[in-house]
Amino acid sequence: MFDTAIIGTGAAGVSAALTLKAMNRNFIWFGSARLSEKIARAEKIRNYPGLSSVSGEEMQRAFLSQIEEMDIEIANKTVTGVYDMGEYYGILCDKESFEAKTVILASGVESVKPVKGELEFLGRGVSYCATCDGFLYKGKTIAVLCTSKALEHEISYLASLAKKVYLTPLYKTPEIEAENVEIVPGMIREIVGERKAEAVRYGERELLVDGVFLLKEAITPSVLVTGLAMEDGHVKVNRQLETNLKGVFAAGDCTGRPYQYAKAVGEGNVAAHSALEYLSENASSKA
Repeated sequence: MFDTAIIGTGAAGVSAALTLKAMNRNFIWFGSARLSEKIARAEKIRNYPGLSSVSGEEMQRAFLSQIEEMDIEIANKTVTGVYDMGEYYGILCDKESFEAKTVILASGVESVKPVKGELEFLGRGVSYCATCDGFLYKGKTIAVLCTSKALEHEISYLASLAKKVYLTPLYKTPEIEAENVEIVPGMIREIVGERKAEAVRYGERELLVDGVFLLKEAITPSVLVTGLAMEDGHVKVNRQLETNLKGVFAAGDCTGRPYQYAKAVGEGNVAAHSALEYLSENASSKA
């Protein structure tokens, strides 16, 4: 059982992890070992205190160096669900599960808006996790929308199982060479069906499928955590970065604008301290 689970390795997640490590707390940090692609792609960052003008790659290297110096490990896993278990939260990653007394959501914002029908058919033909649900589509036809080249290994895994894969990559130069993969340019506009997803629409074109995989680096927080209050597409928080769920906090871009690294770092620190305060109060009430 961990004191805290941090979800996301952007600037807010980095800040929360550094704070919890400095306070010698027992936590697990989920995300990419490469941190955030958003950071790496930034051309110049000019409003970060102490760094007059750095590239995203330079900032990423600085973050990684400090993480290494502090001996902090990143669980290079994608969280697919957070579940309230009463006095703690269960965190599902593919086929593994973890337990934590508090959760800090630092998952950023999605690079693409939800596809029409995505939430309606989630769990009924729509999945975010190739390794969790890929086996259900062995020998079948699936559509895959992928937002990042870093997730191509999941496409390859699905292609090894499915009979046919219609792939819509939202990045340049896809390198999937499987013969059963057909690249469909554009964007999936809608997922349709009756009791389950049965087809995807690309403008006027409709393709019949048995399932749809949406491979994203960030999943909508409200999908990850059932009952999480949202406001204008962001996680609703107070000044202590508490959500409407006890023991769940949020920080960074997922809480709203401005989408700035300085703001995210500050919120990551506040969320960590709020989680520590929550843990202290609950420990006292049980004493």
